[in-house]
Amino acid sequence: MTKNKPTNALTAEICGSINKVNELDWDRCLDSDHPFMRHAFFYALEQSGSANAETGWLPRHILIRQNNVLVGAMPMYLKNHSAGEYVFDHGWADAFSQAGGNYYPKLQVSVPFSPVTGPRILVSPIACSPQEVRDKIINTALDQCKTLNASSIHITFPSEQDWNFLGKTGLMQRTGIQFHWKNSNYKSFEDFLSSLSSRKRKKINRERRNFFEGDITISELKGLEIKEHHWDHFYFFYNNTTNRKWGIPYLTREFFSLLSQLMPEQIVIFIAERNGKPIAGALNLIGNSVMYGRNWGCIESHPFLHFELCYYRAIEFSIRNQLFRVEAGAQGLHKLSRGYLPTPTYSAHWILNKELRDAVNNYLNKETTMINNEIKSIAKYSPYRN
Repeated sequence: MTKNKPTNALTAEICGSINKVNELDWDRCLDSDHPFMRHAFFYALEQSGSANAETGWLPRHILIRQNNVLVGAMPMYLKNHSAGEYVFDHGWADAFSQAGGNYYPKLQVSVPFSPVTGPRILVSPIACSPQEVRDKIINTALDQCKTLNASSIHITFPSEQDWNFLGKTGLMQRTGIQFHWKNSNYKSFEDFLSSLSSRKRKKINRERRNFFEGDITISELKGLEIKEHHWDHFYFFYNNTTNRKWGIPYLTREFFSLLSQLMPEQIVIFIAERNGKPIAGALNLIGNSVMYGRNWGCIESHPFLHFELCYYRAIEFSIRNQLFRVEAGAQGLHKLSRGYLPTPTYSAHWILNKELRDAVNNYLNKETTMINNEIKSIAKYSPYRN
């Protein structure tokens, strides 16, 4: 007599393209409006040629099904470099090389080119056992690492909840620092300024006053207000700034058009013009009551242009729209005096080679203490009165 297969059995699948995943199924597993984790964002990255095998981001997305219904997912890429990740591991690659091994390929669980905190382990609300789905996702990732002979798995910028779960499963935990602005129920930008120390308040007022005395105007464009000629200008800014600072622009021109077509309701851009000529732009995405400052670029240098376009406009927009937080991207101690406070970010790692895994784990234990002390030290210089 043949036994029937349990109706709640979970099956794992590795998917080579987000295009092969039903958008509604993926977004149901996400169960939020986090813009960077939506199916549309990954589709724009992969379809535009920004993140694919040719650029060193080979999709190996994990899909978990229950009775042929998608109940879990995790975005994962097989990589042969460490570009576009924002969690630096160059020392780890050197250690592998010195030990006679290969650090690449490795598996990367992240949103390509986006240092944005968010869920990485997606579980549908209809899943019978969410914990079993999470376990299945991680076990599948570990199996893939061994099957592909990848050196390691790196899960970057997960939510704190995911990070805590990953630590319990045995992955090594790492922390970092970003600077975020938090909305304390401010009624206006002036209300926000009143919460700062007198010296910091005067500094921001002086910066903005000097900026507005120039001949530059700034436009705010949302959703369907953003046309293709705006993206042409923005891509020119982005390309120019990326070439000067980092050498290689990650995102293609098509990416921005696809993003605008697929999720316009979550896009806000600020465009600066001088004498009617566009000279700079900042791209922001909105979701989960958060404004995410993502890309910016310019073709002219002007005092305080970057601060106005990327920081102060984001604060004004968030206050006006009652958003809880602004995440202004990676790095930037200069953000502190403008109201953006040090905030921990997270990552989790697993290395196939046990000796190297133990060595990295010892390093991370020391690094975590250093990061925690650094956050406390920076916080002492908070610009806020209280």
